[in-house]
Amino acid sequence: MGPPLPDRHKEAATLPHRSGFRPAFPVPAARRVGAFFLALVLAGCSGTPASAPPASAAAGAGAGAGSPGVSLPAAGFEGLVVAPEPQAALVGQQVLADGGDAADAAVAMGLALSVTLPSRVGLGGAGACLAFVPGPHAPDGGVPQAVLFTPQAAPIPPADTAAADRPAALPLLPRGLYLLHARYGHLPFEGLVAPAEELARFGTPASRALVRDLDVVAGPLFADPAARAVFGPDGRPIKVGALLREPELAATLGRIRVAGVGDFYQGALARLVVSGSAEAGGPIAADALRRALPSLAAPLVVNFDHDRVAFLPPPADGGLAAAAAFQTLAHDPRALAQAATRALAAAAAWRQGGVTPQAVLAGSPAAAGLPPLPASATFLAVDRAGGAVACATTMDNLFGTGRMVPGLGFLLAASPARTPPPLLAAALAWNPNLHAFRAAVGGSGQAGAGLAAAVAMDDTLRSGQPMPAVVPEPGRANVIVCSRYLPGDGGVCSGVPDPRGDGLAAGG
Repeated sequence: MGPPLPDRHKEAATLPHRSGFRPAFPVPAARRVGAFFLALVLAGCSGTPASAPPASAAAGAGAGAGSPGVSLPAAGFEGLVVAPEPQAALVGQQVLADGGDAADAAVAMGLALSVTLPSRVGLGGAGACLAFVPGPHAPDGGVPQAVLFTPQAAPIPPADTAAADRPAALPLLPRGLYLLHARYGHLPFEGLVAPAEELARFGTPASRALVRDLDVVAGPLFADPAARAVFGPDGRPIKVGALLREPELAATLGRIRVAGVGDFYQGALARLVVSGSAEAGGPIAADALRRALPSLAAPLVVNFDHDRVAFLPPPADGGLAAAAAFQTLAHDPRALAQAATRALAAAAAWRQGGVTPQAVLAGSPAAAGLPPLPASATFLAVDRAGGAVACATTMDNLFGTGRMVPGLGFLLAASPARTPPPLLAAALAWNPNLHAFRAAVGGSGQAGAGLAAAVAMDDTLRSGQPMPAVVPEPGRANVIVCSRYLPGDGGVCSGVPDPRGDGLAAGG
């Protein structure tokens, strides 16, 4: 059954507000995270105490007035989310309604997607996010920051070489989302884990997005008994709307909620990950797991009139591809073919090595292609104060290695040493003079991900409307735009998932 859900009626101590923020909910004492303490947490310490309330404990809290330098939008606007799977979007919407900010919503959606769309998002996977908090007194001075937890190959222990028939990547999603939350979130972390745990334990209708991916790889995936038990209990792939239950994953999420993310990397849960990964043919050494850390980095920035557009930086080279394509489109929005060529050339130049992102963007890299790339997923969140997060995630192959960690309920991601990593593409537009958010975009679609993000951002900024439908195949884009900026008029913010996909935009 897993650990009990936290008591929703326990109170948390209130701390002074962070500079640039005015949360409308209590913040537990354990959330006073300095840089040194954060490093300890990521290295293996537990998360916030299990006694702190989940996100829903803040229901009914008012929005509060804006802090100095930050004005809130009209009353009633709670924010927007876009996710590639509907249940995850609804989780993010509820977090915003409960008083959470964009980082809280993104963390909750990322964990929910590990349950509802494990083909592309999982505890064993990786990704990258851009985060923005408006205002000169906000963290990072009101400039977007990148949180990188990109795919890394798990070194194969010499003793396990013979059994390593499915090399795996290091599982970075839990620590990546925890770093995003520790720096930008407000609600207790364990409360953001709880919705995903509930979805896994009690079940959720299988979405079209999941079933579409499942139909592609059901044959080889079902060679793994644990995967077959979840995705095809009667020997056939589950259908849209069928109840998807993942009790082992629920138990794992429950342990993370109670013991903290550190337990996954350096604790009792970590020992199960190490032994289980070896059994699944993708051995992960205890030392490599312990040392698997996300990082913060400055984004790539391209000017667009009075706005600035931040893109994910390498090693999330889909951001470099998107920035290169966006530069071309900013000068000539009709130069789609040239933008597509430049996007692939930029990513290829980076992967060949010996160049900096700045040199790639300043020059004209030779036209080059990329090998077939794996799938990815993107999700976006914008809160009532204009804070925004755009994330791209991957399992480095649909359903990763195709094997679950026995007893833990999550799939191992494929090693980028064997499968080329995807183009993780996300972008955020903001106005540095207004200290305000303008737009967020996530691009996916294998080699088309970078171009997808660039085209969607360019058309959105020019039109003031979310424009994912203009993205050429095979690209897909999720978009949120506030045409009058945020802080500002939240009534003119809108979010749209790619109409060719099966995602959902929620909030308002």
